[in-house]
Amino acid sequence: MSGNVEQNKRPEYDQVIQDIADYVLTYRVDSVLALSTARHCLMDSLGCALLALRFPECCKLLGPLVEGTVVPQGARVPGTRLVLDPVKAAWDIGCLVRWLDYNDTWLAAEWGHPSDNLGAILALADHLSQRRVAGGEAPLSMRAVLEAMVMAHEIQGVVALENAFNRVGLDHVVLVKLASTAVSAKLLGASREQLLSAISHALVDGQALRTYRHAPNAGSRKSWAAGDASSRGVRLADIALRGEMGIPGVLSAPQWGFYDVSFSHSNRDLASKPADQRRFRFSQGFASYVMENVLFKISFPAEFHAQTACEAAVILHPQVRDRLGDIARIVISTQESAIRIISKAGPLANPADRDHCLQYMTAVPLLFGSLSAEHYEDGFHAANPLIDELRDKMEVVEEPRYSREYLEADKRSIANAVQVFFADGSCTEKVEVEYPVGHRRRRAEGIPLLEAKFQASLATRFPAQRCAEIVALCRDQARLESTPVQQFMDLWVI
Repeated sequence: MSGNVEQNKRPEYDQVIQDIADYVLTYRVDSVLALSTARHCLMDSLGCALLALRFPECCKLLGPLVEGTVVPQGARVPGTRLVLDPVKAAWDIGCLVRWLDYNDTWLAAEWGHPSDNLGAILALADHLSQRRVAGGEAPLSMRAVLEAMVMAHEIQGVVALENAFNRVGLDHVVLVKLASTAVSAKLLGASREQLLSAISHALVDGQALRTYRHAPNAGSRKSWAAGDASSRGVRLADIALRGEMGIPGVLSAPQWGFYDVSFSHSNRDLASKPADQRRFRFSQGFASYVMENVLFKISFPAEFHAQTACEAAVILHPQVRDRLGDIARIVISTQESAIRIISKAGPLANPADRDHCLQYMTAVPLLFGSLSAEHYEDGFHAANPLIDELRDKMEVVEEPRYSREYLEADKRSIANAVQVFFADGSCTEKVEVEYPVGHRRRRAEGIPLLEAKFQASLATRFPAQRCAEIVALCRDQARLESTPVQQFMDLWVI
């Protein structure tokens, strides 16, 4: 036989795809901690969505593609009167949850925000539950939503533990698409073959580049990219449920597969390694680890690598507020990841640029003692030239211990330290914060603050009686889990 002919023997599905499908189909979520954390994650994510509705640049992207579209048993977008098809509703919910960079975070070899998957989960569950009731069947319960959240967190987070998509220039929303596709197919009632097909299509898609998160191109796409990925997950799951064939060797196919095309050629370190090392690596299987250990953004709407720097700056504010003109330099000690992602000099072009600038996120609380979403807006920045003056005086240095303990499984710290030096030779103490208030190690301190953040978010959109009704339901684990999804979503319509 000629050597110019490809052998057309169709392979089995790549093992990673099979593992994800089998996890989604067979795993029983029975961790009390995971389900309780999922409840808090649901509260926090929806609170973030409500806060985003205050920003016109976000709201302009919401709604149907064709104005006036009527969707029977359509999915509701929390905090609005929008009723959309599940694909666009997933886009809108995901956009709202992520817009302010205030929802949960996962940090490992890859970074990301697992609650980004809530767009797909909530939109699809609302639609399916209404459809069931209309057909005389039992509705979906919020327990199904919480279980889907645990699974989506786990898929995104476990793949992220050892696999740095950022090292090959790909954005972490590839993992949102992967996780959203898998749990959407599960909610739709997929068979194993349909799940395998859906997951393979998520991986064969073209994947987003990280360029919109980095200088000099940082912009607002980073605020809707996850909603887009989550929405795509719903669409791909629907395509698979319609009987579309999968691509079994999408990861491992020589020359044409994901590993060769997207996971190695653009990375010189990987490209020089043997083929078996240019593959996804896993240090553990899928269970409920990620939800149990997820990081909440409680105090600041800021990129997570800067959270502890912001905390340190708030502590230092009383010591520097009356000596701002005497500051000679400011030293920020941080982890390698923060230096690679958010350390910036020079002009900052827009709010998305500012909330991914370590120096900006440290300067504002040093000056004002707080940091909110409004502090990133153009008008606020223009009215406060001292922010950029302080940025110009900042030195960012890597602390090797912070970089090491950031990756250690028993620590997963996100440490920063800030110290201010004055022209007369004096200085403040070096304030070091190793674990942000949203870390699992600070759950007892963080959960009451998270609930207060949730209540404040509700008050921006709903009257007091509705706020009290939502809070009471969300604080009661058993009652929330047994609530039909469509009844839960009724509470979020204005």
